[in-house]
Amino acid sequence: MKFIKISEDSNLPKYQQIINSVEKSIANQLLKKNDKLPSINKICLEFSVSRDTVLYAYEELKKKGLVYAILGKGYFVKSIDWDFQERIFLLFDELNAFKENLYNSFMEAISNKAKVDVFFHFFNIEVFRKLIEDNNGNYTKYIIMPSNINGTTPLIKLLPKKEVFILDQSNPELKDYASIFQNFAKDMFNGLKKAKSNLELYNRLILIFPGKKEPIGMVEGFLDFCEKYKLNHNIISDFTNDEIKIGDVFVIIDDRHLVNVILQSKKQKFKIKRDFGIISYNETPLKSVVENGITTISTDFSLMGKTLAEMIFSANHSRIENPSDLIMRNSL
Repeated sequence: MKFIKISEDSNLPKYQQIINSVEKSIANQLLKKNDKLPSINKICLEFSVSRDTVLYAYEELKKKGLVYAILGKGYFVKSIDWDFQERIFLLFDELNAFKENLYNSFMEAISNKAKVDVFFHFFNIEVFRKLIEDNNGNYTKYIIMPSNINGTTPLIKLLPKKEVFILDQSNPELKDYASIFQNFAKDMFNGLKKAKSNLELYNRLILIFPGKKEPIGMVEGFLDFCEKYKLNHNIISDFTNDEIKIGDVFVIIDDRHLVNVILQSKKQKFKIKRDFGIISYNETPLKSVVENGITTISTDFSLMGKTLAEMIFSANHSRIENPSDLIMRNSL
C-alpha cells in the first residue's frame, strides 16, 4: 500500500489524493492490469479516513474505467489507459448512414478528450436493459438513444441523472433530462410546407410509414400538413410491387422502400419528377446522386454530433431541438 499517499497538509480532498495515487502508480507501472488495490478497511485504518471517502475514490476510478470490483474480493486494476477527461457510454438504436454521420461528427468534436464505448440495442428492450444494468457506474457520461421502444424510462432513471444525455428521440417522461433531439412532427410539417408549391402540381401525397421503429411524430406532422392545405393523401405501411399512379408523391421513411419505389417506376417506365415525385426522410450523400438527386427532409446530423460534444464538456443540461430542413432536388 506504499503507493497510496494522503497528506493532511494537501489542499486536495482526501478522496482525490487516493485517486491521484492510484493513477500515478498505474502511470509508473507500480500497478498493472488485474493487480488488487488495498482494501477499503486497510486505507481507513492507516490514514484515519472514513469508509465513504475511500469508497467514493474507488467508485470514481471505476467510472473512469481504471478499476473493477468483484463482490466480496475487492477492487482490481482494469485498465492502464487513463489519459481522458471523460469515459462515455454511447447507446445507439442501430447504425445507418446518417447516424454514422452523427457519430463521426461527435468523435471529431471531442477529439482526444474522451474514451467512447459504443453499444447498440436494436430496438430490443431486453438488450437495452442488460446494457444499462451492466454498465451503470462504469462511465462518467451516458448518451442514450431510447428511440420509441416501451419501458426505457425506468431503466434510464437507474443512471445518475446529471450524467445522462438523451439523443435524437425524447418523450415527455424524459423532459427533465439533458437532450438534443428532433421534433419530428414540426420537422415533417415544415419540410412539406416548404415544398408546398411543388406538391400542388401532383394529385396525391402518400406517406410510407412502416410503424415499427419510426417516430409517430412523422405521421402527426404529415396529417397536419395535408389536412391544413386540403391535399389528397394516404398512409401505407409497406411498398413492394405496388402500382405507382401518375401524380403520386411518396414521402418515404425507410430507404428500402425508396429502392422499391424507384425499381417499380422503372418497370412502369415512369420518369421521376414528371410522372411522380419522391421526398425521402434523412439525408445521406448517396441521395444527392441517386436518380440525379432525391429531395430530402432531414435534421442536421453533423450539427447534432457537434452540439452533443459541446454539451458534454460544458456541463450543459438544457434541452436542445436540432434544426431540420428541406433539401430540394430533382425528385420533386
